[in-house]
Formats: sequence, structure tokens, C-alpha cells
Amino acid sequence: MVFRRTIFLFLLQHFFIISSHALSDHHSLETDRPTLVEFKKTITADPNSRLSNWNDSTHVCYFTGVVCNKEHHRVWQLNLNDSGIVGPLSPFISNLTHLRVLELVNNHLSAEIPREFSSLQHLQLLLLEGNDIHGQIPDTFSLLVYLTRVRQNRLTGKLPPSFFSNCTLLKNVDLSFNFLEGNIPEIGSCRGLWNLNLYNNQFTGEIPFSITNATSMVNLDVEYNFLSGELPSKMVESLPHLEFLHFSFNALISPENNSNLDPFFTALCNYTSVVELELEGSIPPTLSNLTLLSQLNLTSNLLSGTTPEEISQLPRLQRLFLSHNSLSGPIPAAVGQFQHLVLLDLSNNKFSEGDLPIELSKLENVQEMDLSSNRFTGRVSPQISSCIALSLLNISHNRLEGELPESLGDLKNLEVLDVSVNHLFGTIPTSLSNIRTLKFLNLSVNEFSGTIPSGGIFDSVTNSSFLQNGNLCGSIPELFDATGGFDEHSKLGSGSSGRVYKGVLLNGMLIAVIQLQTGIPTKNFNRECQVLKSIRHRNLIRIITTCSQPDFKALVLPYMANGSLDSRLYSHSGTALSTSGSSDLTLIQRVNICSDIAEGMAYLHHHSPVRVTHRDLKPSNVLLNDNMTALVSDFGIARLVMTVGGGNNSRFGKSTTNMVCGSVGYIAPEYGMGSNMNIKGDVCSFGILVLEMVTRKRPTDNMFAGGLSLHKWVESHYHGQIERAVDPLLVKAMSDQTPEVKKMWEVAIGELTKLGILCSQDSPSTRPTMLDAADDLDRLKRYLMGDATATFASTLGISSSTVGNHTSVQKLVV
Repeated sequence: MVFRRTIFLFLLQHFFIISSHALSDHHSLETDRPTLVEFKKTITADPNSRLSNWNDSTHVCYFTGVVCNKEHHRVWQLNLNDSGIVGPLSPFISNLTHLRVLELVNNHLSAEIPREFSSLQHLQLLLLEGNDIHGQIPDTFSLLVYLTRVRQNRLTGKLPPSFFSNCTLLKNVDLSFNFLEGNIPEIGSCRGLWNLNLYNNQFTGEIPFSITNATSMVNLDVEYNFLSGELPSKMVESLPHLEFLHFSFNALISPENNSNLDPFFTALCNYTSVVELELEGSIPPTLSNLTLLSQLNLTSNLLSGTTPEEISQLPRLQRLFLSHNSLSGPIPAAVGQFQHLVLLDLSNNKFSEGDLPIELSKLENVQEMDLSSNRFTGRVSPQISSCIALSLLNISHNRLEGELPESLGDLKNLEVLDVSVNHLFGTIPTSLSNIRTLKFLNLSVNEFSGTIPSGGIFDSVTNSSFLQNGNLCGSIPELFDATGGFDEHSKLGSGSSGRVYKGVLLNGMLIAVIQLQTGIPTKNFNRECQVLKSIRHRNLIRIITTCSQPDFKALVLPYMANGSLDSRLYSHSGTALSTSGSSDLTLIQRVNICSDIAEGMAYLHHHSPVRVTHRDLKPSNVLLNDNMTALVSDFGIARLVMTVGGGNNSRFGKSTTNMVCGSVGYIAPEYGMGSNMNIKGDVCSFGILVLEMVTRKRPTDNMFAGGLSLHKWVESHYHGQIERAVDPLLVKAMSDQTPEVKKMWEVAIGELTKLGILCSQDSPSTRPTMLDAADDLDRLKRYLMGDATATFASTLGISSSTVGNHTSVQKLVV
């Protein structure tokens, strides 16, 4: 039966191909016209009159939303996004046999995807999100041989068995967050498929062994399904490029019986770049077979039990993340054998009573060590000073006791030291004042006594570093002196959160002090500041310290010499002017800044210890340091979304305050309709910011009054004609370049514009993640810097050829 079905589909495919070639000889723009007219007849409502010029007196290439390829005399694109049209998704469109792009996003179209769409043999992009289109993918979709990316939401039923049968060009399949069920179809000739994301569906059965046909596979994500059977060890052996494995929350691993993991980890042992695994149960000893592993990330899984001694047999391991699990028992003493380890994160577990292993002092190359929120007892060994590369040491929220050793002062690279919420006593080591790099110190909730030392870090910290140490005495400088008494001459600006001042500490360090408005609950402020101070990323502003008193609350941040992105974008001198002012930001700087912002936001959304939504991303909340690196600021007070346990849809919980906030022009449209805060709201704000970087037009300018948004203005003006929508300063700078460089600029501006439009779409489900956006911008940076790769290929499906063979941007999504 299966054989007959395959033969039938093969013959059907060739029938369509032969028919399409035969028809292409006779079809023309004039034969495409009646197809569009028939489509118009199926539309029952057109409130915005988008189809009013679809008539006999208008040339078909000037129909609203139609783009023609005049060389082939055919309609190539149909874009009716955000038109408000009502009616069924008409199968008449299938007669546009040369159609490459079909975009019908955010309308009121209904019914299922027509089977006739399989006639669109040249189709590369199909966007149907934001409608009432549902049901199954037609089994004839395997005939669309030019599709390179598949992505859609709200799908139900089973994937057709033939879905992967003719996928020679398919590169990226993302069917996450649907209601798809049944078995995963057999994988055909998908040798170029590098990403298969089936996250959060209802698939059952085993992972098909035919996935080994996808020899380019890099990422495989089948989390949150109902898959069963043993882990596919033989399958993994046949995927030489596999880097990311996501198997959790299925029936593939049983916490009661981990013996089936042995062949799986044996199969992985020959790979050089497996960097992330997601497991349940206990850590199997056979993990030690991965002798080439450089990074092991088991954060936020359901791991329990002890950590096997065999884990120390990973000689190349550089980063070990085991945080937010339920691991217990002691840290294996053999952990000291990790000679190349630079980051160790064991926080938020149940590592049991006992001293911190003396073997930790053997980690001479470790730069960050986070052992917080466990159950360690005993003393802090003086030999910890042997970890000479340490920049962060966090042993807070344990049960440690005794005195802090004076040898801590030998950690000359230390930037962050947090020993809060323990049972430490005695005097504070005066040697800490000799660490010139130390920027953050928290000794709160202990039993320290004596005089607070002076000099170094002690000249800049506030009372918040010493809370609930009743026997301490001494003078702590306040921020009042650093800012000249919060003088108006020190004021850098003000906003909804409060006022910002420039300050100078006694050690000469320049700081920015945000004096927050009163009314923020002290408990929430202290708790969330504590969490935010543990968030570390090169593109997020670092909180040096905080000050929390009943009548005064402030954040202390590093001072950014190049000010905010807002000031640099609209004024060459750095003084905020109107959009008519000048800007010295080059195209490469704008792309780099967008990339920096995307990296920082991706960390907040996906990689930080707690998930954070910003909710007020805009140019004035992006700061630029001496090297013009962008750092996202104002990213979290009372806006945390904590990681929580539970079912498939409970990965994110509610913030301590879930009220709608943000700035006019940057707020995601769904917030105005009562939706809760969501990371996709940040993606929308980011998209608007990107469009602002391209056009140098504020979304609050008078020209956008009356309901017109920056997003819609760019969509209606751009259409590949740079001078119509792009900042005139960039257009002029581009005109001064050589033809080859000018072509490269055209590609880059086009990519940036399309990314901004994609991220700021009205429907949250159609927006990409910040991880996708960051990856695209990284590729674009390398492209502008002359990367030797032949093409600029995008994870979002945006793709352009290199200089000399420039093709239009393509977004390949189903």
C-alpha cells in the first residue's frame, strides 16, 4: 500500500511538473489577470479598499499587492498583508503558476490550505499567519520542491506521510507550538535539512530512523511531545554535524531506569561539537564517554540524585552548567581535574551539607564560579585564592560559617563577590579593598562585626552591601557626595522611572546614578535587584550596586561616555535633537548596534537564570560605551518573568507586576487588547527600533498620527527602493561608494529593513524569536565585514546573494 502511494505521488508530481512547463509557454500576464479577478470575487469584504483597482482599466502589474517579473511576463508576488479582507482562502491562486511569494498575513481568511496550492511549483514563501486558516497540511505539499523553509502555527491533525518525500532544497523546518499528532513522517532526501523543530506538539511513536538521511542536521528538537522508545543511539551516529539535542519531556528517558542511556552516550562520543543536552532523571556515568565535549548545559532540567565522579573525565570541558535542578550530595572531589574549565555554575540545587571541596582551588583557569542557593556548610577555604582567574564568585544563600579569609584579596581579577545569606562572622577582610577590579560586593544577612574597611570598593558601596549585619560600624559614603548632592549640573536626563545623574566616586570611577521615583515596594525592589545583579552579558548594562531605603531608592551603573543610542542617532554632537539633526552613525555601526541589542535581548529571553521581558525597549534605553558597543539598560525592575515548573505551557510565570507599560510607539499592539506581557512584545519593540535605525524616523513623529505606524509606513514606501524609506544620510553615504560596495550596502539595508518588518508584525505568532534575529544580524555583520562565505543565508529565511549577484530578499515560511 505504501509502495503504491509512493508511485502515485511520484507520477502526480511529474504530471504537475510537465503540466506547469506546458502551461508556462501559453500563460502570460493577461492569463494571470482572470485568476486575480476570480480571487477577488471570493472576497466578501474589503474594508480598506485594497482590491479597488483590480479592474479592467488597470494593468495587472499595478494591482495593489501584485509584483510582476516582466522578463517572464508573469505575476511573481502577491502581498495583501494587513488588508482586513474577509473570505475563504481561494484555490484560484493556484493558477498563478509562476508565483514565488504569497503573503496574506493578518486578514480574515478562513478554511484549510487548498490542496490545489501544490500547483505552485515555484513557490518559495507562503505566509498565512493571523487568519482562521487551520487543519492539516495537504499531502500534495511534497510537490513544492522549491520550498526551503516550513513554519506555521495553528495546525492540527497528522503530517502527511509524504511531507519529507521530496525535500532536496528544504533547509529549515519549524513546526513548534502546534497541535500536530501521530508519527513523525519518514525523512526522504533531506540532505540539506539542518534544523528540525517539532517542539510542543502531540507526536507519538518513535523518532524515525530515516532522519539519518538529513546528514546536515545541526539542531534536533522534539521536546514536549509523547514520543516513546529508546533514545536513538544508532541514529545519532549517522548525524556527524549534530550539535544541539533536545529530547526532554517525552517518554524517551525513564528516571527509574537510565541503563538505556549507555549506547546513546557511546554514540555521541566521537563528536567534537555537541554543546547542549537536555535530560531527565539522574546524570548517567556514561556521560564521561563524551571526551571531546567543551560545553555541557543541563540547566533547568529535572535532574536529581548525585553527580557521578565520572563527569570529571571530560578533559576538554570549558563550561559546565548544572543550575536549577535537584542535584544533591557533595560536589565530586575530582571536579578539580577540569584543567580547562572557565565557567562552573552549580547554583540552585540541593548539594548537601559539607565543606566546599578543597579541590575547587585547583581550577586555576575558572573565571566564574556560582555555587549559590545550595546547602553547603563549613568554612570558606583560604586556598580559594589559588583560582587566580576568578572574576565572579557567588556562594550566597548557603549555610557557610566562620570568617572570610584574608587571602580573598589575592584574587586580583575579581569583579563580583557575593557571600550574602550565610552564617559568616568575624571582621570583613581589609584585603578586599586592594582588589582594583572589584565592582560588586554583597555581605548582607550574615553576622559580621567590627569596622567597615575603607578604600577601594568600600568607598563606592552603599548600605545595601551590609544589610542585616547588626554588629558592623563605620562610615559608608552615600551617592549624595558622588553626584554633588544630586545637583542639576550632574543631571543627565529623566524619564518615567526617575532621574539619572552623573557621579564620580572617590576612586575616580565614573558612574550613572538612577534615582528612582518613590512608591516601589521595598520587598519587590530588593528581591528583583538581587536577581538582576546576577545577570551577566556583554550587551546588558551591569548594576554596580543598589541603594534601598524607605525614602530613597537608586541604581548605580557604569557611566557610558557615548550616551544613549537615541542621542547618537539624532544628533552628531550627542545632544538630543529632532530627526532633522545629523547623525554620525555609519551603516556598519548601525548593524553592529542592532546585533548587540539582539544578543542582549536573546540572553534575557532564553539564557539568563530567570526569564526577563524588557517591555520598554527603545533607543533611549540603549547605551553606548567607549567602543560603541551597545548595552541594553532599564531591563528589569519589577518586570521579571520567573522560570516555573509545570506543564507544557507553563515555562513562563507572571511578573511581580504584570501591568502594561512601555513607551508610546514601541508598545506591541496586543498589549492594548489586554494580552499579558510576553517576550514577543519585546521582539515587536526591537523590530520598531531596527526600522528606526534604518529610516531615522521616530515612531512618535507627527507623520505617524492618525493610526499610521512606522512599520506600515516602511512597508508601503520601501518595496526595494531605498531612497523612498531609508535615512537620507545613509543614501548619500551609499552613493559615494564604489559600485561593488554600493551593491553590498543595498543588500545589507534590505536585510535590515526586512528584519525590522518581520519582527514588528501585528500578530505575535508571526514574529521570530530574539535568538533568530541575533543569528541573522551576526551573519549580516560578517557579510558587511567581507566574510569569505559565498552567500548570506538567514535562519529566518531571509536570503541574499553576495555582491555582483544580488537577488531580492526571500522569507521562506509556511
